[in-house]
Amino acid sequence: MNAAPTPDAPTTPDDRWGVPAAAGRWPTLAVLIALYAVSITPFVGSLLRGQATNVGSSVLTACASALLLGLVWRGHVWAWRFTVALSMVAGLLVFVVGMLAATAGPAGWVVSGAGLSYLLLGTALVGTPVIRAFLDSRWAARRGRRP
Repeated sequence: MNAAPTPDAPTTPDDRWGVPAAAGRWPTLAVLIALYAVSITPFVGSLLRGQATNVGSSVLTACASALLLGLVWRGHVWAWRFTVALSMVAGLLVFVVGMLAATAGPAGWVVSGAGLSYLLLGTALVGTPVIRAFLDSRWAARRGRRP
């Protein structure tokens, strides 16, 4: 099975993935919200601890993340590809940094868990048939074809 999206495919998403596209609405939304939550957790955690350093860049990053994930929801293929790539690269890097930090204390295991979350959520965007059927229908609708 080809993991790359093909918005030009002549089949409908229901035919291609074997599930109705409408069933993927809530799982897709859950994955996108979880990606956003994992992305802004360090910023929110630092605010709760009273550390107000780099607030401007953190707010900018949170807004850019919301914009990118919103574009995935609206059906932009390039945003989906970029999100999957970022979640895989960030997940791998965060996991490795967490493993290295785990030798110094238990906080490293939390960081490794965040890396695994990125990896699992990015994989869910690619490999879950119900999510892919929903995104394929969004891509088809953006291209002006029947979903």
